[in-house]
Amino acid sequence: MTKLVTTLLIALTAATTVSFGAILGETVMLYPNIFLDPPQSLVRAREFLVAGSPSDFFPPLGLAIIVLGAVAVLATWRRPGIRWYVAGAAAAYLCCELVFSAVWFWPRNEIMFVDPVGTHSAQFLRTTAEEFVAGHWARLAGGAATAALLFTALVRWLRTSRPRPALHPRTDRIR
Repeated sequence: MTKLVTTLLIALTAATTVSFGAILGETVMLYPNIFLDPPQSLVRAREFLVAGSPSDFFPPLGLAIIVLGAVAVLATWRRPGIRWYVAGAAAAYLCCELVFSAVWFWPRNEIMFVDPVGTHSAQFLRTTAEEFVAGHWARLAGGAATAALLFTALVRWLRTSRPRPALHPRTDRIR
């Protein structure tokens, strides 16, 4: 069971770190271009993000993180020194990535990237883009918290689950 939990925590820590890194990458590489001068930059982004986009990458990764996170919470529940880090990471991810995305980002993505060009006024698109970018910082912080909590859980798990050396029965010394 120890090896299984170790593997699970490593996979989950890696996945959340990749997710956070991808969000950070979007922040510094894509967003300055996408949100430079709406609505023109939104049209350019639509033209550029044809073969692949963040919506092709994040949903499958997010689903994997949610499933692995649920399994990790169950697998570590009997270890109080670890359970709250894993449960906190799962809660942070669910709140900042899934719920916040569904409530805040998905409607704004629809407005900026799905609705036909010309449906909304330039001012409305600028306001929507500003709201998206403002909310993005909360998502970025949530991703950082998730990855940090899971890394902490993994380190604590590795420290507490390694085998202890056997003591010599007569000398009480390590063999």
